[in-house]
Amino acid sequence: MNTLVECVANFSEGRNLKVLDAIVSAIRSVRSVHVLDLQMDVDHHRSVVTFVGSKEEIGEAALRAIGKASELIDLNHHSGKHPRIGATDVVPFVPLSHVTLEDCVTIAHYVGEQAWLRFQVPIYFYEAAARRPDRIGLENVRRGQFEGLREDLEAGFDRLPDFGTARLHPTAGATAVGARNLLIAYNINLNTPDVRVARAIARTIRESNGGLPHVKALGIELKAKNQAQVSMNLTAFEKTPMHHVFEQVRLEAKKHGVGIAGSELIGLVPRKALEAAAVHYLEIEDFDSDDVLENRLQKLLEDEDWA
Repeated sequence: MNTLVECVANFSEGRNLKVLDAIVSAIRSVRSVHVLDLQMDVDHHRSVVTFVGSKEEIGEAALRAIGKASELIDLNHHSGKHPRIGATDVVPFVPLSHVTLEDCVTIAHYVGEQAWLRFQVPIYFYEAAARRPDRIGLENVRRGQFEGLREDLEAGFDRLPDFGTARLHPTAGATAVGARNLLIAYNINLNTPDVRVARAIARTIRESNGGLPHVKALGIELKAKNQAQVSMNLTAFEKTPMHHVFEQVRLEAKKHGVGIAGSELIGLVPRKALEAAAVHYLEIEDFDSDDVLENRLQKLLEDEDWA
């Protein structure tokens, strides 16, 4: 029975394609690991690489990516709109097929230990892989970003990594490694460059401020597009679906006298999420997932009696 694990690694480089090509090549050097998607963002100065492999091989691919990023990315000369603590900022493992979340925790812990031993990059575990309750939330691990984390460690604050010493890697910083279920990285761009509007909307809709459940949000300025952005992670899209988030942002934006210029996905999106949005906006009655051609075909091909 084949196992399948997804890794959605985030790197603090969104402008130099040669650097990302080298990182992707490192990932692809592991047998049977496949890169599904690469997205770069100039304003965020960040890239997201989505790759999949078996539970035995996915960890090695992630480690080779961490190693290559530590060689090529210098956080001392990095500035972007997205929070970050490392050249390889976050490395989450996600169970897809014939694998459990606990399996992904085991992979995360192995990768964390090896990343420190091989590359001297300090490691913080988050989400299901967290070893401290205050590190379950990634935002807590990334508090203060690279510069703030470095200062806190030098000052002796209680922010020691799970693997490593009280000193960050001089150029690669630290890396957060975790295990989680599927999430959607979803951004909505506003037809205004005023980042204060995006930040106000983000404060209103995010769960931590009493907004939408399972929504994390930031307001970010996009200089390249002359727009402001509400940048979000939807951590349980089946409970708080994309279309509900979209409509809430539209409503809040209207209160500020602005509209939505468009939205974008960072990385890949589960089919179920788009099905739910389509059903909502098309008002399809009595919809069932088997009404989707690809879903019906997939069931047929997975049927043991199929020949």
